[in-house]
Amino acid sequence: MPPVLAVPLFAFSLGVTLAAARLFARRLDRLGVRFGFPEALIGLLTAVAADGPEISSALFSLIKGAHDVGVGVLVGSNGFNLAAMIGLSALLAGSVRLARETLLLEGMVGLIVTLVAAALLLGWLSPAVAAVLAAIVLAPYLFVVVAGQRLSEGLRSPVRRLARALHEHAGPERPPDTSGNPTHHLIGLIVLDVILIVAGSAGMVQAALSLAGSWHISHTVLGVLILGPLTSIPNALTATRLGRAGRGAALVGETFNSNTINLTFGVIVPSLFVTFAAATSTGKLQLAWLVGATLVTMAALARPRGMRRAQAAALIGLYFAFVLGTLVAS
Repeated sequence: MPPVLAVPLFAFSLGVTLAAARLFARRLDRLGVRFGFPEALIGLLTAVAADGPEISSALFSLIKGAHDVGVGVLVGSNGFNLAAMIGLSALLAGSVRLARETLLLEGMVGLIVTLVAAALLLGWLSPAVAAVLAAIVLAPYLFVVVAGQRLSEGLRSPVRRLARALHEHAGPERPPDTSGNPTHHLIGLIVLDVILIVAGSAGMVQAALSLAGSWHISHTVLGVLILGPLTSIPNALTATRLGRAGRGAALVGETFNSNTINLTFGVIVPSLFVTFAAATSTGKLQLAWLVGATLVTMAALARPRGMRRAQAAALIGLYFAFVLGTLVAS
């Protein structure tokens, strides 16, 4: 495909994907409110919707055989999320603070899934073992999300505080359900949004691979530094609003949920059906950086006053070092 066709196809596909993802998230919110889902569960579903562009782009790259692009999208997206969602929010708002119990619950789930996915990509774990480990971590977490508020009444501290952590703060920003659309109409629109996200991601990846070949852009740069950050824009916009509103717990939960969803549905689950190519030296360094950045983020948030501007600037600087290192290695 010549660049004169690939460039407009990429721009149009990106616009369609991001717009559909935003509508998908809002409609899913309304559906959750209408059915009386727990607020934490609605927040988790919103994260799934916002992650649609990243996951779809990664999966389509895998289908096309561009495994390095697919993995790069997820690694780049997760690294960008930490810097843009938490770091930038703390820089703009002055700080990001949340209860230690919430950080422990959200952060540890995100960290463990990141470690499992990294070990899988490095060949240290088989796909079956990685899937079982992820399930062991995620099943109790999902159980707490759905029923934690009710179950926590009969538990003792500190278990009760952990069970309640997801229900002690508001979820991501969402509009009230003022729509007069019947439920079946809303579900139909959600299905249409999913189709548009998948189609847009397919067009975007196809155009990006064509442009990469024409302009001699490495697949690592394409996935990690171009597709990853671009597909994370919906999450970043939501995060800055949460951060400026002082809703640190919702912001951190949204960020770690997003990263967990990316790695679970973009790496761990597909590995059961597709054999990933062996990680390159650059890929290994990128995975190590992602684990390190996750630990740095958790350490900064665990401070008594949370993540302040100095720690936020350091986290953002760490991301730019990652960008520079990726460019040099490529």
